[in-house]
Amino acid sequence: MKITFHGAARTVTGSKHLITLSNGKKILLDCGMFQGMGHETNELNSNFGFVASEVDYLILSHAHIDHCGLIPKLVKDGYAGNIYATPATKDLATVLMEDSAGIQENEIKYENKKRALLGLPYLKPLYTTEDAMIAAQKFISVEYNTWYKIDSTIEFCYTDAGHIIGSAAVHLKITEGDKQTRISFSGDVGRYRDIILKSPAEFSQADYIIIESTYGNSLHDEHHPTSEILLKWIEHTCLKKKGKLIIPAFSVGRTQEILYSLNQLEIEKSLPALEYFVDSPLSTKATKIVKSYPQYFNERIAKVILSDSDPFDFKGLKFVKTVDESKMLNYYKSPCVIISASGMAEAGRVKHHISNNIENSKNSILLTGYCEPRSLGGRLMHKPTEVNIFGQPHEVNAEIGEMRSMSAHGDYDDLCQFLACQDATKVKKLFIVHGEYPVQLDFQKRLIRKGFKEVEIPALHQEVIL
Repeated sequence: MKITFHGAARTVTGSKHLITLSNGKKILLDCGMFQGMGHETNELNSNFGFVASEVDYLILSHAHIDHCGLIPKLVKDGYAGNIYATPATKDLATVLMEDSAGIQENEIKYENKKRALLGLPYLKPLYTTEDAMIAAQKFISVEYNTWYKIDSTIEFCYTDAGHIIGSAAVHLKITEGDKQTRISFSGDVGRYRDIILKSPAEFSQADYIIIESTYGNSLHDEHHPTSEILLKWIEHTCLKKKGKLIIPAFSVGRTQEILYSLNQLEIEKSLPALEYFVDSPLSTKATKIVKSYPQYFNERIAKVILSDSDPFDFKGLKFVKTVDESKMLNYYKSPCVIISASGMAEAGRVKHHISNNIENSKNSILLTGYCEPRSLGGRLMHKPTEVNIFGQPHEVNAEIGEMRSMSAHGDYDDLCQFLACQDATKVKKLFIVHGEYPVQLDFQKRLIRKGFKEVEIPALHQEVIL
């Protein structure tokens, strides 16, 4: 048996890990899209590093685009098997894949207009909306904590990873001859003090573990609640400077956490009387899906629902639906808050809002979680004096802020707590994925101190014999 790491290897996006059994069967864990990798992005997304038609099974950990975003391309390129996911992941991935296809189609249409003028050949998207709809038909729902038998030699179980609604760690039992091998893949690990979701669940002993490491060398700010930080930025930007507060936020997870925190401020009667725009059709759909799975909420929010039937709604909240309505926000003169996707500010409507507002010193841009260093959000984190957006230079006069407490990824304490249910001496090898290499090196040292003897940081397309 062997495993090859075709994404999220010494980087944070593009999660794809291919397990090949001795009989030739292939199991793919996630099929994510690379994001914010500069000029390399398209090349990385165009070539899997393996033959799609040779993959037998696809098991998806959760619905973020960097984990599910290339599924339509996989199917388009010949994958004929089922796609296993939790029910919530199935629902979310369906709308995210279609949204991704729509963004690609629009961007390609715009780019091809320029190429036509230059006499250059037209480009094609990685996949179309139709491809995404075809892929969605292949999903099979699997509940948490249930061992699901794929075939006579392979079964797997999902446990709650606490990252976003429906997110899961994947646990495999693979039988080859008289030998059984247990492999656990963390997916993305959430936080043990998440304001909405249940904590990551314990899991049975594994022989091999693949674990993410996004925040493997840092701790989140637990001393300042999200609502407190949001209020500070709203008061500073909208009340004091009379400007717009632009918040790039992932449609799934981050947007709902922001809405919940703003709702809490309203309950406490401290939410400023402003207009709060959610400008992302995907965020609107995702919020509806999140509301439909209250069984995944933690006890705290379950108690809130007893007195507040919709903990994601409050006075002044408006969901922007059409492109024309989105464009009209450019002419909105009053102070306001605009929450828009994507979280890394690399695509979607938020990129336009930043482009239109970044040169005005009255405005602020509040980044709410991890941004790949080469993405627009990652570049803004370094507070440059100038930044290119849509190929045009912009002076950065708007205030740039960062809210690390909002990350849906666990910090190193959370990751170590996730692994605490394991007897480190029984883990033959632990693979660190989904992180920047310097962070992974620090996390590797920490895990060795915790008793894990074989801790490896695989490179892109590296093959390891188990």
